[in-house]
Amino acid sequence: MKLLILDRDGTLNRSRDDYVASPEEWEPLPGALEAVARLNQEGWRVVLATNQSGIGRGLFDMAALNAIHAKMNRALAAVGGRIEAVFFCPHSPEDGCHCRKPAPGLFEQIGERFGVVLSGVQAAGNAVRHVQAAASAGCQPHLLLTGKSEHLRDRVGLGADADLAALLPELPAGTRLHTDLAAFADWLLTHQERPAAAPGPQGTHA
Repeated sequence: MKLLILDRDGTLNRSRDDYVASPEEWEPLPGALEAVARLNQEGWRVVLATNQSGIGRGLFDMAALNAIHAKMNRALAAVGGRIEAVFFCPHSPEDGCHCRKPAPGLFEQIGERFGVVLSGVQAAGNAVRHVQAAASAGCQPHLLLTGKSEHLRDRVGLGADADLAALLPELPAGTRLHTDLAAFADWLLTHQERPAAAPGPQGTHA
């Protein structure tokens, strides 16, 4: 089984200055859902790891989060894509939990749920804390220049698979750069062997 772990806001859908707190505020990024569908068609199983501290802060509730993910799943299905599960941290920063990225707890939960060793598992997101959490859990981190990292596009001027370790020292060593989720999917399908289909858990944890 080949497992891919993605961030949500700013990676799959547009991020906001505050929070994506309702289905109406959830808007997919151009080409992102189609990228997931292409990966699915080649046998990749895609899950999300996302901080959702708006719950802990009382800005929206679980019903709203479930409605957002229901809209997301419908939009993915319309283009032939699927997110197998959503792992989220509902805590505020003050809670001191182990699951809020950049802590690796969400990734560890994913490894346990799917019964995989995280070493070498690909993980992509637009926030530094996502790739830090991924690397801490043993995954191969990829930074997408969308959402929180879109401002870096004018600074780096590098190719789609450039190594950022020398440019941004706060990133884990070996982090690779991609312009967006579609570019990352292109890279992954080019550089990785096609995974064999395998049985495993289904559904959404949200």
